[in-house]
Amino acid sequence: MSELSRRTCGRSLQGVQVSASRRSGTTDELGPDEPERDGSDLLAALLDGMDAALCAFDAEGVVTHWNREAERILGWTAAEAVGRQGFAGWAVRTADAEEVEERLLSVMQSPGRQVHEFALLTKDGGRVLVRTQSAAVRGPDGKPAGVYCAFSEVHAQIDLERSIALSEALFEDASWGVVLVDADLRPAVVNAHAARALGTGRTSVLGRPLGDLLSQGVEELESALTHVLAEGAPPAPAEMWVSVRTAEGEKRRCWRSGFLRLASPLAEEPVPLGVGWLFQDVTEAKQTEQEAALLRFRANQLHRAARAAAECEDPAEVATVHLDFALAGFADHALIDRVAGGSAWDGEGPVRLVRAAATPSGAPGPSVLTGKAGLPVRYAEGHPALQCVERAGSVRASAGAAAAEQARDWAVARQWPPDSVHALCAVLRSRGRTLGVVTFLRGPGRSQFERADATYAEDVAVRIAMALDLEGVLGLG
Repeated sequence: MSELSRRTCGRSLQGVQVSASRRSGTTDELGPDEPERDGSDLLAALLDGMDAALCAFDAEGVVTHWNREAERILGWTAAEAVGRQGFAGWAVRTADAEEVEERLLSVMQSPGRQVHEFALLTKDGGRVLVRTQSAAVRGPDGKPAGVYCAFSEVHAQIDLERSIALSEALFEDASWGVVLVDADLRPAVVNAHAARALGTGRTSVLGRPLGDLLSQGVEELESALTHVLAEGAPPAPAEMWVSVRTAEGEKRRCWRSGFLRLASPLAEEPVPLGVGWLFQDVTEAKQTEQEAALLRFRANQLHRAARAAAECEDPAEVATVHLDFALAGFADHALIDRVAGGSAWDGEGPVRLVRAAATPSGAPGPSVLTGKAGLPVRYAEGHPALQCVERAGSVRASAGAAAAEQARDWAVARQWPPDSVHALCAVLRSRGRTLGVVTFLRGPGRSQFERADATYAEDVAVRIAMALDLEGVLGLG
């Protein structure tokens, strides 16, 4: 029974006594022209509408009130219960009646409420274990005038306590984030784990728009919350990538999220109160999964390229086959530049490169062999391709966050397709000699090349270098 219900019942019973005393002339609080008011109808409506069973006793232990919930639990009607002396012989076994009555009436001499558990008898002879909360009813003079007793079946009380304990545990000790979002899509309650994940305190996040907490992914999250409010919980958890605003900057995280629509249990029809959002950070697991999938794909591409290259007679065509298979999901354009003269660079003198193959500069497509003309590429000093040959190692370059026009100038100045924003150069080496460089280029819709990308590019470069070396050995270059 809720605290509000207990207070309402106590005040209602006191109100009936005060009303009765006024009608008997024991007080002159009512003016001579003020109409007489009877609270019995209001009290009856309150008692019958309660969710908990309630009965009341006068100072001698006679039952004075009995509501519908008490009738539902025990089967005794108000007409059968009111006026009886205690519970003896009808609602309690005779052997237990004295102890039960003593414990119930003792509350008149004690402050506050008392909680007991009794086994009561139903009208059909069964027994029901109930938990009671009893408190004294004070008369107009402040002296005890009776007792009211609210009771419910123990299993129902335990279910309520479990629900309360569960909610408290979720918001205190849960190892995943729990957020209650109101109908305006603003956090109303946040547990400690969720507050840490959002980079804020438990109170500072309350009532703030989700856009203040997340820089990316907030649209998807708000869309999911709106859907749950309108349609109900989704059948399975959803994985969402978001960027969290923190004092150290933005952090990219993946949250596996579950949603529950919250509705008021007091309304005749479900009224949405908000959404319960539970999430768990699975960023590391998702990154590991993505990396494993990427490695499998790239390994398959290398295998397929080797199978296709085995059917080529021309070693130069073998090089372009490896190049084309490497582009899938990796880059938008690629170039192969060989050391001028077809021989290896020995580390002495300036590096001179000749374009051997390239993908179309307009839209991505199959590589085109261009090395037969033997025309050198005029790379400026410090060009990433020249650095790659000189260092005999991979070099990454990027236009960064430059504006579109500046990025275009950056690419054109390096003699790359105008839509290039990120570049990765891998050296071509075979039999201990540097034969040239392969350059992979990405447009603005892709991320920068990472170290894992350089490793893959080096694997491709080894295969291309072997083909070019074979071409030189056969005298076809």
